[in-house]
Amino acid sequence: MVIERSDEREPRVNVFNVQKYNLYDGPGIRTIVFFKGCPLRCQWCANPEGLEFHTDMMYKETMCKPYNPCAQTCPLGQICFDYKDKEHPIDIRKYEKKLPTLEDVKGCPEGALTITNESKTISELMEIIHEDDAFYEMSGGGVTLSGGECTAQPAGALALLQACKSDGINTAIETCGFTPQKLMMKLAEFCDLFLYDLKHMDSKRHNELVGVGNERILSNLKELLETGYDVKVRMPMLKEINDSEEEIRQIVEFLLPYKDYSNFHGIDLLPYHKLGVNKYKQLGMDYKIDGDPSLTDTDLDRIERYILSYDFPVTVVRH
Repeated sequence: MVIERSDEREPRVNVFNVQKYNLYDGPGIRTIVFFKGCPLRCQWCANPEGLEFHTDMMYKETMCKPYNPCAQTCPLGQICFDYKDKEHPIDIRKYEKKLPTLEDVKGCPEGALTITNESKTISELMEIIHEDDAFYEMSGGGVTLSGGECTAQPAGALALLQACKSDGINTAIETCGFTPQKLMMKLAEFCDLFLYDLKHMDSKRHNELVGVGNERILSNLKELLETGYDVKVRMPMLKEINDSEEEIRQIVEFLLPYKDYSNFHGIDLLPYHKLGVNKYKQLGMDYKIDGDPSLTDTDLDRIERYILSYDFPVTVVRH
């Protein structure tokens, strides 16, 4: 599908990353497009740079060097409240909400600064995606829309899905499911697979953990399954948060009516990991999780066996 760059009506997508050669988020080798902005605030989110719809800046203190010539040209020197002596490192929490320009960031000699948002047209994204056509064809892969939450940018998500389908590229959406049902079903027309998160079955506890109840999420999941769209359920797993037998039982019983549906592709268990923890400091944000809710292999084996006892296909996704 070719879209003329001169067409001012072409949708744009705000992204914070385009990741190639992904093997976890859909079949085959995939390109993941990470959309900016999310309606949820999961306490364990591994991509905090994708939470806000506005542009953020990340500051990697370990890459920042304490020498004067660098300090004199640092864009943060113009906007930090107490940056008088031009000494590094600085505290990103104290900078005013006036971001350096992309050119400023590129001028950082140590690469310590990153702007977390880039606006791209569908054409620009498709150029990146098509660079790996051979991998998609060889592996049965394609493109996965992730985030943040891709459904929170509906026009861009729909246009990108349509462009991929027009060019014969397999599509997947990784979603929290918290979006209007009419929109979800429209996106489903151009999506080959939903990777659908289920975090907690108790709506009150769900709200405590992620900032919204789960009624809309469960309703959308039922609609997708009952309408015949392909879905794989994904369960982020955290110790003493959603790993109890009672919690797993509630999820399994919710899914039992769909066990034999050909469009239900089982359950992925996503063990908690710490890969995103350092990003919070780089963004000047507090990390909400106390302690370490990582599950042991014994824990994961226990949960896997329990789900298998219901004759559900289940996979532990280990990054």
